[in-house]
Amino acid sequence: MFYFDEINGKKVLRSDIIKTEHFFTTRESVIKTKEPEYEKFAAENLREIKEYLRVKNLLTPSQTHTSNVEIVTEGNFDYPDTDGLILTDKENAIYLNFADCTPLIIYDKKLNIGAVSHAGWRGTAGRIAAKTIKKLVTDFGSNPQNLTVAIGPAISLCCYNVGEEVFEKLKSTVENFEGLYERRNGDIFVDLKGINERQLKECGVKEIDVCPYCTVCDNDMFFSYRKENATTNRHSAVLKLL
Repeated sequence: MFYFDEINGKKVLRSDIIKTEHFFTTRESVIKTKEPEYEKFAAENLREIKEYLRVKNLLTPSQTHTSNVEIVTEGNFDYPDTDGLILTDKENAIYLNFADCTPLIIYDKKLNIGAVSHAGWRGTAGRIAAKTIKKLVTDFGSNPQNLTVAIGPAISLCCYNVGEEVFEKLKSTVENFEGLYERRNGDIFVDLKGINERQLKECGVKEIDVCPYCTVCDNDMFFSYRKENATTNRHSAVLKLL
């Protein structure tokens, strides 16, 4: 279940399924922006969150809507063309940024390792959720049944209409697409959170918490690229290991 908490009096969103330090930032706790009026506020929040986490580095990749997944390595601060980042050490924390796309925070409760992945329609079509799970399994020996996943705030079925080409690409990523789309007055609406949840289940992941918040409907709490005319403000998914 998702619930709101605070860091230095600023609202963040957590899931009780993830048993390590994690959260999704909100408008109050924004740490990623290119908007001049937000830059000072975001920089202050970033500093406060780094102090709160007590880490050497708070790392983020250069996201380009790929399905590429990388592992954080000692001394490496640059992760280009990367939309999934795996964390295995306690000295650093990681975050990725979102404004309608689907955030995934993944945690292996037995091995104490985790990942954050960014699943927009391109990442979802590229099966980044499944690729992140596969990398945890092949590189670290994770058992999917020991993995817990929080699927964070994103544009939801109510608001996410796509064209036929995108629809067909998303449809091909899971064995059963039933219940993951609706046709309304000639338009196609898809459930990105639900598609990623189904990809995870097909990988053997059983413990999944799906956030009820839609970035368009709940735009007072989260940023929306579509609703806010291509805003550069982002909410973030943050992970630190115990």
